[in-house]
Amino acid sequence: MQLVVDIGNSNIVIALRVGKDWQHIFRYETKEDQPGLYYQNGLMSLLFEWGVHAGHLKSVTISSVVPHLNQKIADAVLHATGIVPLLLNPGHLKQLDLKVPHANEIGTDLVANAYAASKIWNQPCIVADFGTALTFTVVHPIEGILGVTIVPGIKTAFGSLSDHTAQLPQVSLVRPASAIGQNTAHAIQAGILVGYEGLVRHLLTKIQDELSEPYFTIATGRLSEALENITSPFDHIEKNLTIDGILLMGNWLLKDTI
Repeated sequence: MQLVVDIGNSNIVIALRVGKDWQHIFRYETKEDQPGLYYQNGLMSLLFEWGVHAGHLKSVTISSVVPHLNQKIADAVLHATGIVPLLLNPGHLKQLDLKVPHANEIGTDLVANAYAASKIWNQPCIVADFGTALTFTVVHPIEGILGVTIVPGIKTAFGSLSDHTAQLPQVSLVRPASAIGQNTAHAIQAGILVGYEGLVRHLLTKIQDELSEPYFTIATGRLSEALENITSPFDHIEKNLTIDGILLMGNWLLKDTI
């Protein structure tokens, strides 16, 4: 058994790998103001519910884009499992068997996506991650990570409209039948969801145009399976790609100890 923790801006994902399968995946809302005990008790409860006892786990690998939570989560893992977790950092990224430029700047979640894509498909890939930000990571199995494109994520766009305008409400992520809104909620859904269809297709086209060969396209992230019209241009949808990559990176870095 192996445990992966993905600390993101919106959610913290705890995933348990048994053999070749993800047996359990749980999401917390990311709360930076909570004490370490909150995460420690939550993790202990999860492991108890999953039937995971001391000595069952071979390794724990953590990826984080929220530095303030790193020590809290690492301490929670140590107390709950007795294992000192591998907390991925820029130094680790430089040790991978994949070229990672600007290791001090790029998020470990984006590297995880690229690493998993290059290892699983072993061909040039463009990975779009539908998270708090919508990111496009271009990776080549030999040349490494070629670059990243970042735009606000779909939920971020919805939230920004509601938070920064007095009369626009929060609305559900449901694509309307028409691009012409007939009421306020419909208008927001049309503008963002129909608009993002064009954004995603255009960026994929522009990125492909700048590359010397066709790249395999992959969509990942929690929303990747729900947004059918937006993700239809992709060759493959793999919602667990990020945790796949964190696990693979951890296994590579810990290959002499597990």
